[in-house]
Amino acid sequence: MAVTKEKVQQIEKCYHCGDKIDETGYHLDDHDFCCLGCQTVYQVLHNGGMQQYYRYNQHPGKSNKEKQADFSYLDEPQIAAKLVDFKDDKMTIITFYIPAIHCSSCIWLLENLYRLNPNVLQSRVDFMKKQASITFNHTLLPLKDLVYLLANIGYDPKITLQDVVKEGNKNNLNPLVAKIAVAGFCFGNSMLFSFPDYFGMGAFEKEYASFFGYINLAFGLPVLLYCASDYFKSAYVSLKQKRLNLDVPLALGILVLFLRSAFEVITQTGAGFTDTLCSLVFFILIGKWVQQRTYYHISFERDYRSYFPVAVTVLTEEGDKPVQLADINIGDRILVRNNEIIPADAILLKGDAAIDFSFVTGESSPVSRTLGEIIYAGGRQTGEAIELEVIKPISQSYLTKLWNNENYKDYDKQFQTFVNFISKYFTVVLLAIAFFAALYWAVDGSANRAWGAFTAVLIIACPCALALSSPFTLSAALSIFDRNKFYVKNTAAIEQMATIDTLVFDKTGTISSPKATSIYFEGTLSANERKLVNAVCRNSSHPLSREIVKWLDVCSDIAVRNFKEFPGKGMEAVIGGLVVRIGNANFLNIGNIKTDGSVVFIRIGDEPKGYFTMEQAWRAGLSALIEDFRPHYDLHLISGDNDRRLDALKLIFPSEACLMFNQSPMEKLGRIQQFQQEGKHVCMIGDGLNDAGALRKADLGIAVSDDINNFSPGCDAILDGESFSKLSDFFAFSKDAVKVIHMSFGISLLYNIIGLSFAIQGIMSPLFAAILMPISTVTIISFTSLMTRWYAKRHKL
Repeated sequence: MAVTKEKVQQIEKCYHCGDKIDETGYHLDDHDFCCLGCQTVYQVLHNGGMQQYYRYNQHPGKSNKEKQADFSYLDEPQIAAKLVDFKDDKMTIITFYIPAIHCSSCIWLLENLYRLNPNVLQSRVDFMKKQASITFNHTLLPLKDLVYLLANIGYDPKITLQDVVKEGNKNNLNPLVAKIAVAGFCFGNSMLFSFPDYFGMGAFEKEYASFFGYINLAFGLPVLLYCASDYFKSAYVSLKQKRLNLDVPLALGILVLFLRSAFEVITQTGAGFTDTLCSLVFFILIGKWVQQRTYYHISFERDYRSYFPVAVTVLTEEGDKPVQLADINIGDRILVRNNEIIPADAILLKGDAAIDFSFVTGESSPVSRTLGEIIYAGGRQTGEAIELEVIKPISQSYLTKLWNNENYKDYDKQFQTFVNFISKYFTVVLLAIAFFAALYWAVDGSANRAWGAFTAVLIIACPCALALSSPFTLSAALSIFDRNKFYVKNTAAIEQMATIDTLVFDKTGTISSPKATSIYFEGTLSANERKLVNAVCRNSSHPLSREIVKWLDVCSDIAVRNFKEFPGKGMEAVIGGLVVRIGNANFLNIGNIKTDGSVVFIRIGDEPKGYFTMEQAWRAGLSALIEDFRPHYDLHLISGDNDRRLDALKLIFPSEACLMFNQSPMEKLGRIQQFQQEGKHVCMIGDGLNDAGALRKADLGIAVSDDINNFSPGCDAILDGESFSKLSDFFAFSKDAVKVIHMSFGISLLYNIIGLSFAIQGIMSPLFAAILMPISTVTIISFTSLMTRWYAKRHKL
């Protein structure tokens, strides 16, 4: 008995990918595999002498159960030319986006591709971006064969229409890094030349005091003119628009620091504040870099093209030919296979169409279409291959118009961050104190002290600590969100998140999971009939067949003969003289039965036995999540799907919640506007194109995705489906992050009060400024980082 248990434990997980093995039939080299695909990958690596792949991580591979994509379109020179980075007579360099990259074993394998095929000359992996740059000999290894090589080892490149039409903003931080480097160099050297003045000059140093002052001033010039230039530009634009942002007092403080330093050095009345100037610019530039260096490996501005394939099969007199989407014309006859996207509005000419429009409309049930009917772009064919005639170019299809609808354009979200709010008053108060101090000493007859007090106030009260508190706090929060698979677009979105008081959920793909299925059976099956159905379904790799096998939960070693599978229809087999047929109503010649969700009928011999109904299940932890939100937020649901699960949702959502169904994309957007007009701060949580307008119009838009590398509409944040149950913790943590900013502002204010008590007297020395300002900066950075992580730990994030 003990041996049996040990054996079950050993074969519980696939040696390659780690997936659970329900009933293994694949065994090689004392290892068990969940499917033939995983075993094949193991063989490829083993034959290539790359067994080390399994030493770095346990179960490092990706499951290969899915049907391999068709990459034949890569033989077309026009398409391939748009994908490559460089090409000459012999060598090609191309960068692939490979979502399966997730561990050190992946990096090792992809950087050792040359061991699997010597025509791969070099490969380099960017782990954060999940990209592999591959150099290969295209005369001996065509691009298509390279892609199939990657697919065969479980690292399929994700190639979409958006890869061909390469557009978008790239976050180039190189100029900012250069400015930080210059400011850091000048800061270090100016501090070095300031030490003799701080610690008391001997006779030798005094001879060179003036020389050291001019050298420091020389270090201050590039910091003023180059490193701090963006702050002066921003301050100028802000004043031109008759408003005050935080860059106005920053620019003013930097300018006064330099002018006073130049005055003291030239008149030889002091050493100046060049080291303080350089340190100030250096630290605020680091803060800016931290703020801008958001998680660039996640795209928040995707469009419908990242959902579309690169090419489609066009039927011509010469035969089937892959054609890039841009070259599809009205009248072209195209072939759309099972699980492929319909790229343009077209008329059905041949085949049984069962179209999944959940991406566009939110309706989860596949829609049947008859010959001659129009099928709109964006649907996914879930049955057999169909033939269509294009009636509109892609640029004029329903999907494209829906995406480009003016109501779906980005809205200027007029959200005022805490720093922007404070900056309006900070500059006015700062100037008032500076002028009051100068006026006081001028009236007293001390012009030098008036000048010293005026400049000292502007220097010491420069809001460098305030400028750092927000980026360091929110950047730490971003990293914590990222670690928990919640990817926020920018730091302002976190502050916006803290103000939300109304949550609006979509249904299909948002609170229900495409990866989880609820299965129900209507009819009767005897114990023996359950074994017959199980035996047939085990021979199929279709997801519905696997779900039925799990539901039946019986052991069966019955021999199956003449097994046949008909894509999009069903399957049949002969067992003990009985013909068992499993599939859709047409395949089994069963009359129309009105059902919801995916339906699989069973016929054993001549007798129908019933049918399985499969629907997306609620996401794990949904009820607990809604319960957490209930005391603090108004909760609503707006779905494009029908209301067949209304009774269940009424039990989950509070009684005062609005539950709306059969809502079009424009109606969803209108509902969001209605809530906002009532004075509410609204967060929309959705997933598909039907939510795109609402996600953009809402004060905060969160797109839920079970694969964050696939298409998701333009939004403020992307939530991995695995972390859906943590959503209430994310909202609570965002409020705590804003608390940290408020507390750090209080600390910054305390330092300013201490400094101003000396500054208004006109007795502030360069040493005092050189000590106080860096200490306040280091304190703010340390406080914000530690407190943010403490709050994260408190929320178990």
